[in-house]
Amino acid sequence: MFCKATLITVALALIASASPIVVPSKSGVRVPLKKRGSLTNDDGTFNYDKVVRHIVRQKNKYRQNLINLEKNVGRQAFSKGASIKPLATVPVSSKSKRDGVDLTDQENDLLWTGEITIGDPAQKFVVDFDTGSSDLWIPASSCDSCGTHNKYDPDASSESKKESGSFSISYGDGSTASGDPYTDTVTVGGVSVTGQYLAAVTEESSEFQSDPSDGLLGLAFPAISNLNHDPFFFTAVDQGTAKEGRFAFKLDQSGSELFIGGTNADLYTGDIEYHDISSSNGFWQIGGASVTVGGDSVADGFDTIIDSGSTIITAPTDAAKSFWDAVDGSDVYDESQGLYSYPCDSPPDVAFSWGGQDWKISADDLSLGETESGSGTCVGAISGGDLGLGDDVWLLGDTLMKNTYTVFSVNDNAVGFAELA
Repeated sequence: MFCKATLITVALALIASASPIVVPSKSGVRVPLKKRGSLTNDDGTFNYDKVVRHIVRQKNKYRQNLINLEKNVGRQAFSKGASIKPLATVPVSSKSKRDGVDLTDQENDLLWTGEITIGDPAQKFVVDFDTGSSDLWIPASSCDSCGTHNKYDPDASSESKKESGSFSISYGDGSTASGDPYTDTVTVGGVSVTGQYLAAVTEESSEFQSDPSDGLLGLAFPAISNLNHDPFFFTAVDQGTAKEGRFAFKLDQSGSELFIGGTNADLYTGDIEYHDISSSNGFWQIGGASVTVGGDSVADGFDTIIDSGSTIITAPTDAAKSFWDAVDGSDVYDESQGLYSYPCDSPPDVAFSWGGQDWKISADDLSLGETESGSGTCVGAISGGDLGLGDDVWLLGDTLMKNTYTVFSVNDNAVGFAELA
């Protein structure tokens, strides 16, 4: 699947910029990212519909991951209490909280995107980089429902080969993507692999058509691959084009960066605190976690999945209730979606730990915005819900990752955290 690496580092840095230029650096190649948005409206209020759709897509993303895991490995790889849930759907009620928000507004997209190329000669695409999934998929030239996205033409690549099988994902908000597997050359910022499995999507729903990115590049483990083949980074390590089996993220409104083949020492200070993967279920899952409010523990001994493709933190329903019960002035905002509110002027001090340093969540990242303009009540970015991941598993998305330099090591099967510089 992949091999141990030598000490030569090949790096990819993705930094926020409007124009996709490639700039040499002392450690590798930098490819600018598009600016990331949020679940908060421009006026500082909470975008209810975007959050609900994000929650539904998150639930169904992990439903599909568990389906893939069962198919590829078997149910013995499931965490304790994990199960495949029914397809979640966007509720048609509770629309009074919409406040007339335009659902097609792309200014608040939730994606960390960068440019890749596929084929020879190279065809360019903008993709999301997602540590919570494992497949590369982009629109096919034959897709009539793929909007204005850049489309992959396998016939135009000398390296393209049609493979057997099929690819399909679906979401309860009406989003679908299905297509055919191919292998081809894939290049991310100068790191190239050959024979990489990918899906050329021949059908997209309207949800994906309006997405600002062309497709998605998964960075999780092969066990949850819908295509049942190695993801790009594992292929890069195996082929020796990424000489070190680590990649790292800095996520921010500016200067966001994905570093492939090592870490960027300019972006963090001190040592990297590593924690071993606690499960063979295909996720970047680490155990022994605890969370505090105001320095007091409210939950401990749980597992956590670190997912760059999710914005909010999702805890099991009872654990989320216990967490918010410890926050002065908190209240249930939407029980059906597991959302809570708290006084904006007195945000709680929240920190996660895995037995080492306390990694704090900033007040800005904890808030999804005011319930309405001038209310003084904010909606929290820690929600409660059953993703089917297990009895004691939390999903930690960008709400955490924006506060740390986060490193993923396939050589050591570990996730690491360091202080941002």
